Amino acid sequence: MNIKERLVAALENGTVIDHIPAEKTYKVAQLLELHRLTEPVTIGFNYPSKKIGKKGIIKVTDKFFTDEEISRLSVVTPNVVLSIIKNYEVVEKKKVETPDELHGIIRCNNPKCITNNEPMSTYFLVNKQLGTVRCHYCDKEQDIKTVGLV
Repeated sequence: MNIKERLVAALENGTVIDHIPAEKTYKVAQLLELHRLTEPVTIGFNYPSKKIGKKGIIKVTDKFFTDEEISRLSVVTPNVVLSIIKNYEVVEKKKVETPDELHGIIRCNNPKCITNNEPMSTYFLVNKQLGTVRCHYCDKEQDIKTVGLV
């Protein structure tokens, strides 16, 4: 008889963020401001993963993330898997991918850019093939892996 052991308790309703690179687990929790929630949050760290070596997993009770929150997540950890849980069942599973445009999520590293000198939201175009983002306002290009968050 093959017995599967759950590494983290089952979730009745909420979201599971899985396949987070282990070293980015706490960054994801911080980015999604999970410390502000009043519902239970379970954070697992350094679990073995066949795909990425060691992974993190976060289970958030009664929370379903907005598209904006998922876009923020995609900048730090693209390719994580979000599972939407309802009544202990996975009702939707999706791989988080970086969108073609990022609004108000990352900052421009050009100190002369208008977004760093005026109270306005940033706007970047994403080149997924090159792994870069380009500021809509000043055309400054940056590596997406090194961008600063707003």
